[in-house]
Amino acid sequence: MNRKKKINEILKKKQKKHNAKLHSSNKPRYISKAERAKIEAEEANKAADTTSTEEVNSDLEQ
Repeated sequence: MNRKKKINEILKKKQKKHNAKLHSSNKPRYISKAERAKIEAEEANKAADTTSTEEVNSDLEQ
């Protein structure tokens, strides 16, 4: 019984290491198409806001 237990422990360790290797990835998280569009719209709004504030500031300086 002891020999079986030892073999099973070794196999479980190998399987655990293999699973850990599979689940560690450098791949970026998936972002849906709708969410990407939403993010782009927010960035466009921020860019528009910054340009409008810069224009106002330049108008005030003149």
